[in-house]
Amino acid sequence: MIQRIQSVYLFAVTVLSVLAMCFPIGRFIGADGLTQVFKPLGVSLANGSMTSTWGLFCILLLAAVVAFCTIFLFRNRMLQVRMTIFSSILLVGYYVACVVFIFVLKRNLADASFQIGWALCLPAISIVLNYLAFRAIYRDEVMVRAADRLR
Repeated sequence: MIQRIQSVYLFAVTVLSVLAMCFPIGRFIGADGLTQVFKPLGVSLANGSMTSTWGLFCILLLAAVVAFCTIFLFRNRMLQVRMTIFSSILLVGYYVACVVFIFVLKRNLADASFQIGWALCLPAISIVLNYLAFRAIYRDEVMVRAADRLR
């Protein structure tokens, strides 16, 4: 059962979550042209200090660990379904936390505008892959229940 398509989807979610941890979410561009890079661990400011946003990093790390561990729960499909849903909820929570951090940091950085980075789309792709994994797991569960009924 570990070679099923849902394992591929869940492994892709793990890889995309790790990639989202490594790449910048976006940039704050000030009125004077100064650029501050916004990463999941924090924003490096122009004066050399760093504003921490470690919560985003922790959410992505937890989503990656949950997705990876879910691969090995193939014996308990209903738990696998619940863990996949939990991973999707974590990724939606990541977007909510990201928006909150963007608005708070934008207020602190005065006249800065925010430019979205390409890595911000990786959790959305992970949500879609989680949905595909959910469908595949549920299809397996329906097939097993139908086979049990025939016995």
